[in-house]
Amino acid sequence: MKLVILALVTGFLTGFIFGLLKLPIPAPGAFSGIVGIFGIYAGYRVFEWVSVFFQR
Repeated sequence: MKLVILALVTGFLTGFIFGLLKLPIPAPGAFSGIVGIFGIYAGYRVFEWVSVFFQR
């Protein structure tokens, strides 16, 4: 849980600093960004699962 809170605080501060400096947000649109993150996570998990079969 500590890691989740640290990630949230870091993301918040990054977004705040980008807003303060009037820079564009360093992330895609809200829903597409969430889907992209889920895709990365799912791909990594599938790789871990498939790599077990190739190690035998």
